[in-house]
Amino acid sequence: MENTQSEHRFPCTTCGADLAFAPGQDLLVCDHCGATDHIEGHEGGPIAAIRELDFRDAVNATLDASETFEARISQCPNCGGQIEMSTDTHADECPFCATPVVTDTGTQRHIKPKGVLPFALAEKQARDAMENWLGRLWFAPNGLAEYARKGRKLQGIYVPYWTFDADTKSAYKGARGTHYYETRTVMRDGKREQQRVRKTRWRNVSGRVARFFDDVLVLASTSLPEKYTKALEPWDLSSLEPYQPEYLAGFRAEAYTVEIEDGFARARAHMDRVIERDVRFDIGGDKQRVTHVQTQISDVTFKHILLPVWLAAYKYRGKTYRFVVNGRTGQVQGERPYSAIKIAIAVIIGALVAGAIGYVVAQNQ
Repeated sequence: MENTQSEHRFPCTTCGADLAFAPGQDLLVCDHCGATDHIEGHEGGPIAAIRELDFRDAVNATLDASETFEARISQCPNCGGQIEMSTDTHADECPFCATPVVTDTGTQRHIKPKGVLPFALAEKQARDAMENWLGRLWFAPNGLAEYARKGRKLQGIYVPYWTFDADTKSAYKGARGTHYYETRTVMRDGKREQQRVRKTRWRNVSGRVARFFDDVLVLASTSLPEKYTKALEPWDLSSLEPYQPEYLAGFRAEAYTVEIEDGFARARAHMDRVIERDVRFDIGGDKQRVTHVQTQISDVTFKHILLPVWLAAYKYRGKTYRFVVNGRTGQVQGERPYSAIKIAIAVIIGALVAGAIGYVVAQNQ
């Protein structure tokens, strides 16, 4: 069976309206009549393990057909964000930049999500967190903060990520630096003084380090600046659930735009930094030089997972401001607009305070 956006819709058996996932409750809830339905696997029974996929199979396009699906995708002409659309949607607005989008009818074959981190915070809780964050931005224009508070609801988006596992073994060459001290005589103000000088003695070394990397997380989207999503970390990946479309009911899912090979390149860069840190620790001493590292990497596996983000995109005076909220922890990040009037007032107040302090000091001298 193809996994399409239509699987994210679940009709209420009582009134026929669409059910929606209730954050933090593991339930589907009907907003129309209040009926509820348990998500299968969350009624006290065991939950299946999340299976990793082989990276080489994905690169060589030899993944089992059951691991991919056809998705109807709409791409924003402004920010490039890609959102899975239902078959009965023909026009929408981009949740990432508030640009009107007319959806296309094409489909793309994507790797299925294997895991999902369900929303734990409801929209009101996320909005409260965002308003508290805005309230701490004193230099933000009053109009924007007010507009954001009175604006439309936040949108719940499942953002795509890759995770990578890999076993690494690295051989290195470098040098260990050990500090030692020499005492020398110097002239200062016409007098001889003894001065202790630190020097470093270097010795060539070589060795091996090994590390297994588990769940190296890579953002698989380009629609949001990575600095925003990085600020939402850490994610409690230990709470990942095997993917079930019920978790997406009432929410939207972003399609990945970073392909698997590009995602692994980013993961590998992270691994290399960690391996160099391991090498420096293994070299020891007071200072280290790393001249060569050769890494053998094996057993590379991956998962496509979805992480929950509450998102608000507001257009204010011709500019789009975006705010993102971690759907698990309430951590907030976004643009930090500045009010020229508030900055000018702060400068004037600062100057007046400095002048007053200077006057008091002068009077007391």
